[in-house]
Amino acid sequence: MFSKILIANRGEIALRVIDTCQRLGIATVAVHSLPDSNALHVQKADEAVNIGGATPRESYLIIEKIIDAAKKTGAEAIHPGYGFLSENAQFAQAVLDAGLVFIGPSPKAIHALGDKTEARALAIAAQVPISPGSDGAVSDPEEIAHIAQQIGYPVLLKAAAGGGGKGMRLIEHAEDLLDGLRAAQGEALASFGDDRVFIEKFIISPRHIEIQILADQFGTILYFPERECSVQRRHQKVVEESPSTAVTAEIRTAMGEAAARLVATSGYTNAGTLEFLLDASGAFYFMEVNTRLQVEHPITEMVTGIDLVEQQIRIAFGEHLAIKQQDLVPKGHAIECRICAEDVYNEFLPETGIARYVALPKGEGVRNDTALFPGFEVSVNYDSMIAKLICHGKDRNESIDRTLEALNSYHIAGLRTTIPFCQFTVDSEAFRSGDYSTAFVSTYWKGEIPEELHPLLLASGVFAKHHQEERRTPIYP
Repeated sequence: MFSKILIANRGEIALRVIDTCQRLGIATVAVHSLPDSNALHVQKADEAVNIGGATPRESYLIIEKIIDAAKKTGAEAIHPGYGFLSENAQFAQAVLDAGLVFIGPSPKAIHALGDKTEARALAIAAQVPISPGSDGAVSDPEEIAHIAQQIGYPVLLKAAAGGGGKGMRLIEHAEDLLDGLRAAQGEALASFGDDRVFIEKFIISPRHIEIQILADQFGTILYFPERECSVQRRHQKVVEESPSTAVTAEIRTAMGEAAARLVATSGYTNAGTLEFLLDASGAFYFMEVNTRLQVEHPITEMVTGIDLVEQQIRIAFGEHLAIKQQDLVPKGHAIECRICAEDVYNEFLPETGIARYVALPKGEGVRNDTALFPGFEVSVNYDSMIAKLICHGKDRNESIDRTLEALNSYHIAGLRTTIPFCQFTVDSEAFRSGDYSTAFVSTYWKGEIPEELHPLLLASGVFAKHHQEERRTPIYP
């Protein structure tokens, strides 16, 4: 087993990787920017390297600084976490060229499956169903208009080089196509350094279902119980659960086997996630592959009892997968709520500020993945997600009840967060019934401040700030 691993990330995912490494007896190296000098991942790691800079572009996104830190500290492998360089084939290749091990797929697999257009082509070769759309990246407005007319509106324009909702635009009418194309290309260029986009048919009110896979270097491919990720704002997930109420045993097997075929076709190894859209008829369509660990991986861990980070490390070290496919059945039910520093009553605009007080929920089946502490500063430089609450129960009803109880005892002072939205969602009739789709937010969330909160908000001055403050949106993942 590796003796020392560098984590090329920050925040809760860096802490998450450190936890598993410590349990396995592996020493850890943290890297950090100047603002993160006192961060929890820096305190908890065995060693820490200051890579300077105030922004990710000056620190966590500089390949040379990460490689140099690994060499200086004698790390044998690098875990990229998610975001930043985790899906960067150039980074994975640089790690290998430095004589180190990249804890993730090969650079070739990252390039092939991380590029959405190449992934669609591989899906077709593996006989995985895809939604109608362009065969590859397109840039000519006339060609895009022709494809849109053929497949019919509404359509989605999506960045070819990345995901996470960046570089994505829903186009419902032909007259909006040109402006949408420019916006999608501009955001794709800013987020991924690549302005290529592709077009596909927008499936109205689908379920967003994803399949976690593990693949070792000896041809073993495993697929896990699905994750339901339909509660989203700005095409980004907020509440996830596993298993899905919309997925039958037959659909689960068909979707899992389709995921395994695509993985086998691409020669992919380590952990990854295949995302699908599921329509009301039970038909599913491949969307994309995330060539890394997902933010929502804890709900899979909760329903299977398997540490996915440990499996990533073991696969990268060259071990055989010891898990059997027949053992991967969901045990109970798990829900994850992303706690983001956002104003849910003002179109989920990101917040900046300092967490003055933090009280995390505790209890049976409750897990907190977070780097929060009193004095933690949320800036414009990083993503708005500051914590994840994961609750497990013997069945879905118990999981919902535990989630609500935990949310009610979750307290963060100094920042507006998505906790009120998560409470609304999990306690809503639509969610409780299990009959909801990616249209949940637009259908049910009105973003209105509850009347009973008005006196409290006025007393604290928050209500006035709600209308007066100008907030900036973070650029980096």
